Amino acid sequence: MIMRRGQQLLLPANPAFIWFSLLGAMLLNMLMNMGLWGRAAWVPDVLAVVLVFWSVHQPRRIGVGVAFVFGLAMDVQQGTLMGQHALAYTVLVFFSISIHRRLLWFGVPTQAVQVLPLFFAAHILELLVRLLAGGSFPGVFFVLAPLLETALWPVVSVALLAPQRRSPDPDDNRPL
Repeated sequence: MIMRRGQQLLLPANPAFIWFSLLGAMLLNMLMNMGLWGRAAWVPDVLAVVLVFWSVHQPRRIGVGVAFVFGLAMDVQQGTLMGQHALAYTVLVFFSISIHRRLLWFGVPTQAVQVLPLFFAAHILELLVRLLAGGSFPGVFFVLAPLLETALWPVVSVALLAPQRRSPDPDDNRPL
């Protein structure tokens, strides 16, 4: 892949860091669900953002199976219909892997705009499963969650790519 001018060459991602960030995002989701606002419909799903990030940047390591397992874990933790988050996460990761090559050509703000429909689709899918199972409509504020997840995309991108950035000290013997 030809790099854009000015784009920094990244080191390979450490698998331990990938799994640590996924587990940390899952724990953050669990803490937010137990926080002051509980399981409010507008609360962003940090685990979904981190899953999409790693499935875009490391599609061979983080795939649909990983998303399914984390989705089942979130279903158990939240006490929701078994498979609700698992279905939403697998669909989300599948479509993010399918657009990952195109998405990496753009800058972070443009990437955020392009993953917004994915987050909306995942939340609508969760809502449809909840309604088909006899649940209640959470209100119009559930539209805020994908918007907040899209706003988190630049923050997550900077934080998770930071360990992979090379030091910008050029050397005569190293052209990169």
